[in-house]
Amino acid sequence: MRRIFVGLIALIFTSCSTSFGPYRTVPMAPGEDVKEHVKTGKKYMIATQGRYATTAGKKMMELGGNAMDAAAAVSFVISVERPQSTGIGGGGFLLYWQPGMDEPMAYDFREKAPLLGHPKMFLDKKGNEIARKSLDGIFAGGVPGLVAGVIEAHEKYGKLPLATVIEPAIELADKGFPVYPELAKALKYKADTLAKFPASKKIFFKKTRKGYVVLEEGDTLFQKDLAKTLRAIQKNGRDGFYKGWVAKAIVDEERKRGGLIRMNDLRRYNVKKRRPVSGTYKGHEIFSMSPPSSGGIHVIQILNTLEPLNLGHYGIQDARTIHYTASAMQQAFADRARYLGDADFVKVPIKELISKEYAAKIRARIPKDRALTKEEVMPGKFEGYESPETTHFTIMDAEGHVVSSTQTINGYFGSSLVIPGTGIVLNNEMDDFATKVGAKNLFGAVGGKNNLVESEKRPLSSMSPTIVLKNKRPVMALGTPSGTRILTCVAQTLMNYLEHKEPLLNSVAAVRYHQQWYPDELGVGEFGLKKEEEDKLRKMGYKIRHKNLGCRIQAISVEDGKLIGVSDPRGQGMADGE
Repeated sequence: MRRIFVGLIALIFTSCSTSFGPYRTVPMAPGEDVKEHVKTGKKYMIATQGRYATTAGKKMMELGGNAMDAAAAVSFVISVERPQSTGIGGGGFLLYWQPGMDEPMAYDFREKAPLLGHPKMFLDKKGNEIARKSLDGIFAGGVPGLVAGVIEAHEKYGKLPLATVIEPAIELADKGFPVYPELAKALKYKADTLAKFPASKKIFFKKTRKGYVVLEEGDTLFQKDLAKTLRAIQKNGRDGFYKGWVAKAIVDEERKRGGLIRMNDLRRYNVKKRRPVSGTYKGHEIFSMSPPSSGGIHVIQILNTLEPLNLGHYGIQDARTIHYTASAMQQAFADRARYLGDADFVKVPIKELISKEYAAKIRARIPKDRALTKEEVMPGKFEGYESPETTHFTIMDAEGHVVSSTQTINGYFGSSLVIPGTGIVLNNEMDDFATKVGAKNLFGAVGGKNNLVESEKRPLSSMSPTIVLKNKRPVMALGTPSGTRILTCVAQTLMNYLEHKEPLLNSVAAVRYHQQWYPDELGVGEFGLKKEEEDKLRKMGYKIRHKNLGCRIQAISVEDGKLIGVSDPRGQGMADGE
């Protein structure tokens, strides 16, 4: 039996520290109570990045709903509660599992490039990138998919009426809520860009004697226009967003600002049902998101590379464990740049990338006592092959129903542009395309030709909602925001839990690290590793940079008939259940 409460007790009594046990962990976020971040239940469990979202999910369960009803309510509420992270102007992925399925169902409601989109839309006449065109304003936004995806999944698997599951979001948008620290930080960071757009300024700023200033912690954020839009969706379902006055408002703003989204883009938007990618790790089945996500493929690739090494023998943050894991990460990102894209448009060698045979080749090239340089790590060769933001939530019940969903508008407040009269923050997912081959996106990931803009193509993502089964029963489900760091944070949490046998809280709270090939550095969570281990890594050639990796894991595990929920102590989320 895992030491479930050892980590909990340690965290409670060392919340101002950064270390317990043989490795380093993070303290609680300022003002947070550990009791809200880890819970145990028998009937159901919900872990999200928002207190209002988790509460809305619980309400659906209390009304007789199921995991998908809770997921729909959480999706709409978190769109109101975390406008810096996600929203109905964005998109995402969702994995759903219920007993009797051969494998989870994967819903892809990722944003799409407009019909008028093309590979050179972010370049000037000389072929150079136009600064921030893919990040700020009207051109940054892809065709939103979140409303269509959530409604389609809910229609298939939910029990309660759509009107019921969307009501908590309408109420929160209408009545408002106090600006919390994470939101205040994001508002301050993006204030100058938000101020450029009148509809954004109307919502996220307040009038003072000195003029308009961005909302601060403790101020009340009202989103009356968003409540109006949500009521249209409540009444008319998908058509309340993709047709009617809301759709017209979106297209009118696009035309006014010279954007590319038209009514036909909205009406043609389609949710894709995909097969998840799958692999095994020491008797467990691992299911994660397939392309256009790179995340699932590379989570499995990293696990495959590490599986035979039995790193549990060394320990969770031993220099040898970190060396082999970082090397596996490097190779994953080299392959990501070369091969990954929307599988509806390009051939992605999924089978080869997630094979145990390819993992063996990667493992054989890792030196035992030194770091690999970026020049030494090249994409694999196959013949004839086939944001720091975002948000994630995980829901599980005692009957074995599981929802793991990652949703986003990409960077803080997406494009920063609010569609007038609707309260919709438009995403900036177009930056997840490669603006040109070799260019880097918001998260520093190198772009390849497979991810260039094409009409109706979906941009590459790292989002990795993941479900772990054993003997066709749920063992664990998890995911996180944070751009390219998503897949490495998910892989590490899985390793902490499955390989190192750490309690779920410890598995989530442990200081993380990240290597993405370019730049040639090992990013280590801002609290750092133990000095002796960092010294060993530096002697091996690693360039260590302490930085906030941004991940906020939301995880649930099943242990001895109980559901354990953990909302990452780095953030301001909440786990709760019954």
